[in-house]
Amino acid sequence: MIFYEDMEVGMTRSFGGYEVTREEVIEFASKYDPQPFHLDDEAAAQTHFGRISASGWHTCSMTMRMMVDNMMNEKSAGLGSPGVDQLRWKKPVYPGDTLRCETEIIEKRRSASRPEMGIFKSLIRTFNQNDEMVLEMVSNALIRTRDPQGTD
Repeated sequence: MIFYEDMEVGMTRSFGGYEVTREEVIEFASKYDPQPFHLDDEAAAQTHFGRISASGWHTCSMTMRMMVDNMMNEKSAGLGSPGVDQLRWKKPVYPGDTLRCETEIIEKRRSASRPEMGIFKSLIRTFNQNDEMVLEMVSNALIRTRDPQGTD
């Protein structure tokens, strides 16, 4: 299991392999982001997207799925997240794309008020099959410490 003490600033991970389907793009958009360019070929063709594209929120959700799958594979002692500091959708995601993630720990500290947990920031980037970045965000996460009395 990975704990706070195992994490180092600069540590990177690459993982994922999420295949984006047309059906899923339309289903997500129908429920959560029903803009015409996510739902209709003709409407999408009239936009800068040129064809149906995934909602940015769907891209976030697919990224989150890959992150959780990776955490489960690595058995992280994660405790959730207090939020995201920055989020950018860099390029559209289209049905037929295959996504992957890269993460880098950019900051970490032990919680002053809760010594049994650490806080870290990660730069998270999602790429398509052409190695084009489609999403970039800075995420905050909480993780258990092995030794609540330890120091950094």
